Amino acid sequence: MRAGLESVGWQTADLMRAMAADGIRPKELKVDGGMVANAWFLQFLADVLGVPVERPSVAETTALGAAYLAGLAAGVYAGTDEIARLWRGAGRFEPALASADREKLHAGWRNAVARVLTRKES
Repeated sequence: MRAGLESVGWQTADLMRAMAADGIRPKELKVDGGMVANAWFLQFLADVLGVPVERPSVAETTALGAAYLAGLAAGVYAGTDEIARLWRGAGRFEPALASADREKLHAGWRNAVARVLTRKES
């Protein structure tokens, strides 16, 4: 289970690095979905990303977003700014891992991925 959760964290870190290469550097990450119930995972994510991670009060914000858009189309909301103000957090996880340690662990992840990708089938 831990390896699966860590792989999601490292894949997210890889995506954040790709975004940084394009000049996009988020100062925090808001997450949703079933995994947000796992505080260990959210702390790991904050540590490997080096940015705070925020958990929403409504875990399934994707479904909630679809409902908000329907409300926007129906005239219930005046605009997306009004909808954005409705977001509520239920926890914030601050990075606690030193940058050097993060880089060392990330290098281990990249090495493991490279070994899997270059492994020859017998």
